[in-house]
Amino acid sequence: MLQASFLSSCDCWLYQGYRQRVYVERAQPLEQYTTEELYARFRFGNADIKYIADLVRPKLQRRTRRSHSLSVEQQVLIGLRFNASGTFYQVVGDNIGVDKSNVSDVVKAVSIALASLVNQFVSFPNDVQIAQTKHKFFTLGNMPNTIVVIDCTHVHIQAPHERDWEYINRKGRRSINVLLVGDADLIITNCVVKWPGTVHDARILRERVLHTEGDSAYPLLPWMITPFLAASTPAQARFNTAHCKTRCAIERLNGVLKRRFACLNYLLVEPQGACNIILACIVLHNIATRRNVPLCDDVYDPPEPFEEPDQPLAFCQNEGLSGRIVRDAIVRHYF
Repeated sequence: MLQASFLSSCDCWLYQGYRQRVYVERAQPLEQYTTEELYARFRFGNADIKYIADLVRPKLQRRTRRSHSLSVEQQVLIGLRFNASGTFYQVVGDNIGVDKSNVSDVVKAVSIALASLVNQFVSFPNDVQIAQTKHKFFTLGNMPNTIVVIDCTHVHIQAPHERDWEYINRKGRRSINVLLVGDADLIITNCVVKWPGTVHDARILRERVLHTEGDSAYPLLPWMITPFLAASTPAQARFNTAHCKTRCAIERLNGVLKRRFACLNYLLVEPQGACNIILACIVLHNIATRRNVPLCDDVYDPPEPFEEPDQPLAFCQNEGLSGRIVRDAIVRHYF
């Protein structure tokens, strides 16, 4: 009896100390928000979000729903909310009803899943698309035979734990230097997302796979035409004007990308995580552009003023000479 009484007391004590797990009721954005509200909060509408969820489902699908595990749609919503707002994980979690640590894990998983699709959604135009792109660029700025526009942009990150000095750019901020290649419709046709902020634009261009491996559309330097530093003839001045109008496409692309996904203004993650998020945003940008997802009124700001590079972009004297020959021929025949 004494032993039985003792066990009964222990059972009572254990029961009294047990805390039942409480699950926070999660928001259901796809059911509770209008299309306009979804655009404002997630940058995508209902059908677009379901489309994105289907793309990443093979990588994000949980085997069971035990312990209230997140569905693929819920994971995508968390990732999109972070990308669109750029706010803290805690704020994203509070809005959707998910713990801060879970938000961190989900953002990482969704970013990796989307980044893995980069070759599917970021590709150089085919022959038919090239002809159409040339026409659109000519309509935009009277620049002939233009297929893409190229520029680099910095995405600021927190100070990494290792090799911090490699990421400090010439403005004194830590960043990833991202090369973007775009067409006249603001579609990103190529990108390089891996270089720390200290690396100059010219080196990224030189090391680019397209440049080193070769491509029919990218013959060394003649494929990259820059403006005259000082126009000495009316024809050269007209060329510079056309070049400036055409180049606005890449500035607009960069502006739309960073305003659509505010997280790209400052990423509080390590470099590898930052690269995955940037790639995810590039994939999402192309999805949004191809699906004609509208931009909210607060999504577009004019691009930052163009800054001339602090070093010449020509990689060697011979390449610079061949580029000048091509540019002079364009001026002679078209301007």
